[in-house]
Amino acid sequence: MNEQLPNFSLKDHHGDTHDRDALLGQKTLLSFHPLAWTKVCGDQMLSLEINRAKLAELKTVALGVSVDPTPSKKAWAESLGIDQTRLLSDFWPHGALASDLGIFREEDGFSERANVIIDEGGAVIFKKVYPISELPDMEEILGFLSQA
Repeated sequence: MNEQLPNFSLKDHHGDTHDRDALLGQKTLLSFHPLAWTKVCGDQMLSLEINRAKLAELKTVALGVSVDPTPSKKAWAESLGIDQTRLLSDFWPHGALASDLGIFREEDGFSERANVIIDEGGAVIFKKVYPISELPDMEEILGFLSQA
């Protein structure tokens, strides 16, 4: 894979800004989910929160990403009990990061369900799109990261 993470600047559910340059120097799992307030998406974001310590041992930070606006993501994170994992809003320009990574579903107005892992230098080292109704396998991600 020879793809680089594109430049971006997105706010998380706390209103903090995250950009490409801030991610450099660490591995990052960008876990894209179609829409907040849906069962599989909630389970996907909870899996990031539950596995936060394991990811940290592998020197990886996980960020959830969707097109939902920041206030919706904040209320959703609170309802799910997500305290540590940051949920980024790819709301405006609508789906720009997902589009730049080739995982935006134009016909639906949201991203694919996908996991994208970025290395310390900003290179995409893993990208997998999952069926919309399927919960991504966190063990697959942890296994990949332990070999990366």
